Parts: sequence; C-alpha cells; structure tokens
Amino acid sequence: MTEDVPSRGSDDQRPVVRAPEPAGPELRASDADRERVAEQLRDALAEGRLDMEEFEERLEAAFKARTYRDLAPLTRDLPGQAAAAPVNMVKEPAESGSWASRIVGGEGSSTWGVAILSGFERKGRWTVPRRFTSFAFMGGGEIDLREASFADREVVVNCVAVMGGVNVVVPPGVEVVVRGIGIMGGFDHREEGRPGDPGAPRVIVTGFAFWGGVGVERKVTRAERLRLREERRQQKLDRKAARGALGGGSRDRLDDVYEAHREALEEARDLIRERHEERRERHAERRERHEARRDERHRRRHHDF
Repeated sequence: MTEDVPSRGSDDQRPVVRAPEPAGPELRASDADRERVAEQLRDALAEGRLDMEEFEERLEAAFKARTYRDLAPLTRDLPGQAAAAPVNMVKEPAESGSWASRIVGGEGSSTWGVAILSGFERKGRWTVPRRFTSFAFMGGGEIDLREASFADREVVVNCVAVMGGVNVVVPPGVEVVVRGIGIMGGFDHREEGRPGDPGAPRVIVTGFAFWGGVGVERKVTRAERLRLREERRQQKLDRKAARGALGGGSRDRLDDVYEAHREALEEARDLIRERHEERRERHAERRERHEARRDERHRRRHHDF
C-alpha cells in the first residue's frame, strides 16, 4: 500500500511504502489449537508456574480465542515443557494418521447408498461428505467410517430404513450423536454420550426407521486389533526377559505360566470374535441372496398369472 505525502523541504510528492501487517496471526484458530493451549496451561499449573487465578483467566481466554493472535500471548511467558509446543502461526501439513490429517475438506467420494431388496456398503478408504444419505427397503447397508477421511469436522449420516437395516461403524475417539426417529423400529444409542478426542470429527446419525433399525457400533480396525495384540505380546516378552535377567525363582515361573495361560485365552477370544464376525457377515449375505431369490420367484409367479 502506498500513500502520497509531501517530502520535507520539497514541493514534490514521493510515495511512502507501508509494510503490510503479517497475515499469520489473523488466521482463525481451530478447536484443536485451543485445546492444545489449554493443555499447556494445565501443565504450567501443575508445575507451579501459574496460580489458580491466572490459570482460570488464561483458560477462559483460550476457549474464547478466535485467531492465533488471541492465543499466542497466553503461553508466550511459559518456559520449559509448557512452551514445548507453541501455537504455530503458519498452517503446516498435519501429521499422518492424526485426526487433523483425516479432515480433508471437499465434497466426499460418495454421498448416498441405496439397498432395495439387496445391500450396499461403504468401507475402507473413502471420504465421508458433510451429509451422507442412505435408504434401505427390505435390505441392508453398512457404513464403515473406521478408515475413512472426513469432509468436515461435523458430518451427518442420514439413514432411512423401511423393513430393513443400516449399520454405522465408527472408530474410537469419534463423538457420536443419534437423532433418528423410529416407528416400530429403532436407532441404537449405545455409543452416544462419549466425549470425542481433541480434533476428532463429530458424527450425527439421523433419519427414520419403520419396521427396521439403524445400529451404531464403535470398533477398531482389524489391523489395529492385531497391532494391539502384538504390542501386548511384546510387553509380556519384555517383562519375562527382565525377570530372567534378575534370576527369578519359583514365583516367577508361576507368573510365567499364568501369563502364558492368560495370553492363550486372549488369543482364543480374539479368534472366536473374528470368526463370529465372519459368520455374521456370511449369514447376512446368504439372507440377502435368499430374499432376492424369494422376491424374484414372487414376481415371476404373479407375472405368470
């Protein structure tokens, strides 16, 4: 921006260049940014760097902050651990696998699903739009969000089930709100009321169920379940190795037997659970094929008459 002002000692006018203000601090802060600052303030309170009155004032200001300019002063004078993660004035690529990296914007890769005397599924790596609509009539559908990306921090999954069913699977950490209406049918509210992780999306399940149902369940992916199992196994091996290095006696040997027995039970439970899920999926597929064949025979019979 330039402004013409008369120069000192001369009648001619010269442009004076004014430096633009930095744009970074004016960026809008997200809920994750505010929560990160709140966590820094809690650490500072625990370390005695802030008293309770200062903590409450800064915490209130953090949750009221709208821009990075509002957030930055709240942790500027906090050294050490509290300042280890200062508010970044420039948006950088989100860490892979974090919730921020899974909120990608855009329109979504699929916006609807229909099952009429059949079935549909949306699972794997796909992008959930701001509003996804599904319809099931004498059929079933599965909407799996465990590996999905999200077009926005809040998405709506609208389910209409008439003599059919729709199942919505969400990953741990996602907040779920159920607002559907059921007439001689119902919506599953078991996963409602759990707070979500900071920065995680919010999934609103709404719609209408007549002689049908909409289920909502929270599950980890198969790969994550295997990873957790392997992590537990490795921890047990580390503890066993540590006891061996210390020269354990009969008590340690009994502990080893107990740990091996418990590990075998856990693996058996996981295997039974996986087989049960596979049988349930195969049963659902057979039921859909049976209903489709039955309806086809019914149509042919009436057509013959």
